[in-house]
Amino acid sequence: MKAHISRPIAAALALSSVVATPVHADDSTAALAAGGIVLTKSSTIAMRSENLYISEGAVRAQFKFVNTAATDVTVTVAFPLPDVTTGPMEQPANFPVDSATNFLGFSTVVNGKPVKLQIEQKALQNGHDYTALLRKMGVPLAPQRDATIAVLKRLPRAEQNQLVQLGLADAANNPPDTPKDAKLDMYGTWTLKTTFYWSQTFPAGREVDIEQTYRPSVGSSVPRPLEAAERAEYCSASAEPGRNFQPNFIDYVLKSGGNWKGPIGDFTMTIDKGSARNVVSFCGTGVVKTGPTTFQVHYTNFTPTSDVHVLLWEPVS
Repeated sequence: MKAHISRPIAAALALSSVVATPVHADDSTAALAAGGIVLTKSSTIAMRSENLYISEGAVRAQFKFVNTAATDVTVTVAFPLPDVTTGPMEQPANFPVDSATNFLGFSTVVNGKPVKLQIEQKALQNGHDYTALLRKMGVPLAPQRDATIAVLKRLPRAEQNQLVQLGLADAANNPPDTPKDAKLDMYGTWTLKTTFYWSQTFPAGREVDIEQTYRPSVGSSVPRPLEAAERAEYCSASAEPGRNFQPNFIDYVLKSGGNWKGPIGDFTMTIDKGSARNVVSFCGTGVVKTGPTTFQVHYTNFTPTSDVHVLLWEPVS
């Protein structure tokens, strides 16, 4: 949405009332950017409206679609979860739900009724799909989970060596003199791609309401000044709260789903900073403060050109 951005939003706080406590760099976590739904390409299904709510505790997206064709249209609707990769260069990610598949607690309701979702998961590395190989070895596909690491450590040494050679596992922490027949201490380094999907019929000329909810993956960092690139990404104010405030990050993928007909007719986004003591910064024009902790933007005939990035400065106590 940076194409629509002209000014940051920040709520004033009494800095003198906050006492800082030590936070270590190792406490930083990465935010995983999720987003809205993706339709199979359609030239007849239009999005009349999207009402988006973003907070640290929940993301809620309400869509109204209409099929402009003279006949019913059935398409696949998908929700891709963020990719998950582990490795020495990867910052630990925040997984709000302890699940191998639905680690954001994603759910969908269509016209007031819950949808039974299908799920597809793939393990990829260097452009190759190794899902079948990992399943044959009995290795769970979620690389970050303790259960997956435990299985990798129990594999026969020949299979462990194979995974290392394919770039699917890292065993660099083992001593150089580790016996050739000993089991290796290792972890997975593949990328897990997870997609929820279902088949949806859009009746001719009728409106279909779709609501999706999930818990966002919130990234965090030690209290610190923002770098120039971060300041631009979140449209952050030049005067930051200071060392007594920890920056948290929420990202929402907005521009990937435009397979419907035309622009979004009516788009509303509400950002909730959670506490009146927090400072929030995000990009948007015509921002209106709608409550003690909420800020809102509203656009008509809206075509997203970038994603949503929310920065929350929270007092450290």
